[in-house]
Amino acid sequence: MAHTPSHARLGTLGIRDIAAESVLVGAGGRAILLQLANPAVGRGVAEHSDFATRPLDRLVRTLDYVYTVVYGDPQHVDAVVRSVSRAHGPVRGVADASGPSYSAFDPHLQLWVAATLYDSAIDMHERVYGRLDDASADQIYQDYALLGTALQVPREMWPADRAAFRAYFSSELETLVADETTRRVATALLHPVAGPLWLRVAMPVARLVTSGLLPESVRVAFQLPWSPGRRRLFNGLVAITRFVYPRLPRALRHLPRDRTLRAVST
Repeated sequence: MAHTPSHARLGTLGIRDIAAESVLVGAGGRAILLQLANPAVGRGVAEHSDFATRPLDRLVRTLDYVYTVVYGDPQHVDAVVRSVSRAHGPVRGVADASGPSYSAFDPHLQLWVAATLYDSAIDMHERVYGRLDDASADQIYQDYALLGTALQVPREMWPADRAAFRAYFSSELETLVADETTRRVATALLHPVAGPLWLRVAMPVARLVTSGLLPESVRVAFQLPWSPGRRRLFNGLVAITRFVYPRLPRALRHLPRDRTLRAVST
């Protein structure tokens, strides 16, 4: 049985109760590859990001955005939203032989990005802490709409409830693909040649976790290696994490969130 988080005794949980958990960062690779597999998002990332020389940029920017929007005060939220919007300004392209048109301001693409963040976070949280009760699951789901609506996603575009989200997400999964370009981006992300030494040392585990968390269709599309042996290693790692992580001090579990909020407040 999964260890019960201390906050579970307080009643219904919301996004502020779970988003600070650093273990959710382990699902970051899953979220990014799901985003890349959307043809328009993948083309935009391929043409406007540089995982080869700056492998952590997208993850760090995403974490800064999530932590600030969820936990920051209004002035810091406004600042991070303006920063994201400035970064999104040049991210646009017209349809041609290399792929579909795209714009980082497209609410449908922003909806998919927010959906991958929600789905990846919940998947990881429930693997570590166990299944959420229905009231908490419903509240957290509704709260996660904020990650899209803080930008250009109208509130009514966020699927009305978890059942509607599952239908939306399943439908989107059927449209996901990977081509030579997005596979090259994924390779740069998962096999960094730059960045700090600790990152390159940690990447074998990150690759295993990312492969294990992805839907099989997306894992196959990116041609990620998988086997019964890798599945056993992944399941063993999840079991160890489920036992160890909830027992860590809260200050350690929430360290990335706390560092981000300290940085934005200075």
